Amino acid sequence: MNESLPPEPEVPQTPRPTTRIETDALERATFEKLMFATLHEQRTARRWRTFKSLAWLAFFVFLLWTLMHRGTPSTDKTAPHTAVIEIKGEIASGGDASAEAVVAAMRTAFEDSGAQAVVLLINSPGGSPVQAGIIYDEVKRLRVKYKKPVYAVVEESCASAAYYIAAATDRIFVDKASIVGSIGVLMDGFGFTGLMEKLGVERRLMTAGENKGFLDPFSPQTDKHRAFAQSMLDQVHKQFIDAVKAGRGKRLKEVPELFSGLFWTGQQAVEMGLADQLGNLDFVAREIVKAEDLVDYTRRDNVAERLAKKFGAAIGEGAMHALKAVPALR
Repeated sequence: MNESLPPEPEVPQTPRPTTRIETDALERATFEKLMFATLHEQRTARRWRTFKSLAWLAFFVFLLWTLMHRGTPSTDKTAPHTAVIEIKGEIASGGDASAEAVVAAMRTAFEDSGAQAVVLLINSPGGSPVQAGIIYDEVKRLRVKYKKPVYAVVEESCASAAYYIAAATDRIFVDKASIVGSIGVLMDGFGFTGLMEKLGVERRLMTAGENKGFLDPFSPQTDKHRAFAQSMLDQVHKQFIDAVKAGRGKRLKEVPELFSGLFWTGQQAVEMGLADQLGNLDFVAREIVKAEDLVDYTRRDNVAERLAKKFGAAIGEGAMHALKAVPALR
């Protein structure tokens, strides 16, 4: 009877030692891989830098081109039309309804021989009396210089400084539901002196000049300061009233609260002489100016200009951070 023999145990094989030639080949292959990887990384970084440089160059070329070709009315100057200039939002320096923007647009419109009249399309709650005064004076001057009529067409609102401007025009047209008026001046703020006393907070304000801090909200307001501020407001209010009276003349009705700062609907404004009649932009162009074609002369920042402003602001902010960091490096 044949008995099966047990399998012979496997003898572990000792790995053959690596020769010097094989070690050198392995090191060379590894070195080549590292070199190729480094070259690839450098090539990728160089391409990315080149792309960014070309992108910035294209951006600045586009910016320069758009700034040089800022949007202007693309119409035949000899073709009769109604020039339109929008005054929308707050009337303030640096805004869309600033004196700089509105006056520049008006000058272009008046100089256009095809513009039969200029319409100020107003939708504003008011703003700076200084900016409004500059526009008011320029409307008066351009009317005389070019002998062209100027009309104000009110959309939702024409209040405070916006009405200041409208008063300089030949006629004011409103919607029956427009908000018109608010012939007044205000100076607002807050006072926290009582609250500070309850919280046990002491205000430490040092000034050179006894009246320098009279508008400080954390300091009590004296009768002298209140009277001084009120005299300033009264003076500006009188300038406003005089401008409205000069512009509207005998059309104004004797109403006790006319210059009290109240505002009225467009229908009431017509009855009080603050406006002339009901009508919208198309009505004025068609029936009053007799030139139905509308050309918008409003100055607006194009995309490039908005990007330029943001880019400039970002650079300025970075410069300020850099300047603030300088003392810490010394």
